[in-house]
Amino acid sequence: MKLILTYVIGLIFGLGISMSGMANPEKVLNFFDFFGVWDPSLMFVMGGAVTVSFFGYRWLFKRYETPAFEPKFIVPTSRVIDAKLVGGSLVFGVGWGIAGFCPGGALPALGTFDPAVWVFFVALVAGIFAAKFMMRFTASRVARRAT
Repeated sequence: MKLILTYVIGLIFGLGISMSGMANPEKVLNFFDFFGVWDPSLMFVMGGAVTVSFFGYRWLFKRYETPAFEPKFIVPTSRVIDAKLVGGSLVFGVGWGIAGFCPGGALPALGTFDPAVWVFFVALVAGIFAAKFMMRFTASRVARRAT
């Protein structure tokens, strides 16, 4: 049941991204083009998503103590703004601004078989592995210094 619900939620997300036009990199890039063909629709899509999430989480946490298929809710608890957070945000933002895709918008766009989407996706996966490698490498260096 968990797998089916995960699929349905992903399908709804993909349909929303596709219907809003956010799987189209030109539409996303036009949001960042303030002095050209500026398109504010991304702002409304993000605003709608943040609003639904804000009220949805409030309702969910009041109504349920635990999720249906997990032992506890997994939500961020840290409020620390550190180099990892800032660096990751910068890389995400620059990549989004250059390619016109965020990871969530690129996944439904893979079905178009556009080579640009696939190049972005491969770069995304490579970046994930590079980040994991760097985190392990840094952790091992810190551990060696501590001993």
